[in-house]
Amino acid sequence: MAQNTVEKTPVTMLGLGAMGTALARTWLAAGHPLTVWNRTPARAAALAAEGARVADTAAEAVAANTLIVVCLLDDTSVDEVLAGTDLADRDLVNLTTSTPAQARARAEWARERGAHYLDGGIMAVPPMIGVPEAGGYVFYSGSRGLFERHQETLAVPVGTTYVGEDAGFAALHDVALLSAMYGMFAGAAHAFALIRKEDIDPASLAPLLVDWLVAMAPAVHQTADHLRSGDYTNGVVSNLAMQVAGTPTFLSTAEEQGVSPQLLSPYFELMRRRLAEGSGEEDLTGVIDLLVH
Repeated sequence: MAQNTVEKTPVTMLGLGAMGTALARTWLAAGHPLTVWNRTPARAAALAAEGARVADTAAEAVAANTLIVVCLLDDTSVDEVLAGTDLADRDLVNLTTSTPAQARARAEWARERGAHYLDGGIMAVPPMIGVPEAGGYVFYSGSRGLFERHQETLAVPVGTTYVGEDAGFAALHDVALLSAMYGMFAGAAHAFALIRKEDIDPASLAPLLVDWLVAMAPAVHQTADHLRSGDYTNGVVSNLAMQVAGTPTFLSTAEEQGVSPQLLSPYFELMRRRLAEGSGEEDLTGVIDLLVH
């Protein structure tokens, strides 16, 4: 009987913080030969016990395998760790959080050293790694060929979403989504602050907030359609004029409750500016144009 075995792609993992360790552990569990390196060698001990090979230097780790995954503190750390390593013909996947400009510069830096480059933006926290039902994934951008060559391996720890040849697009998508998240958190913080002094259980407000935010979320599709078409009035239900007229109630309520309006006021000011330009029949899409300069 023929033996049906598939050799798993060897991986080198540089950086064993919480995220790097979680990624490394899933590759090990899936049978991928793994070489690891970390500035603090003690962090590699547990992975060594699970079967990882621990390199003494970053250069040794890079030399061990073609696929090199980097997950470090910041872009400066990438410079420091990869200085003096031979990246020629290596497939470099950088999962270090960076800006789009840093990612583009890093792609050019890698190209000059003979490496193929893929940048990643991780949309997950360490407990989500290796747990498909948790819904985490990584944005990837840069070399399409490199992504397709290693997609199966990269998908072992967490899902993959390729967003384009521009190496900066993964970082841009990452920050765009996280920026929306913080905006949501800001709104939730204001909502909880409004009831903070009242005899209202925050636990009773929480599910109402979740349901309301879920119900409002599909509005982003209309915003995208408006931006694509340039017509900000199509399908509008609550126009800008109506919404601006309602803002004093929010500010007065905050004052009555002893709550600072600082999380709402900047957005309301942008709404008023857009209305002053004579855009009362639009929805809120025009605020985006005021932000871009």
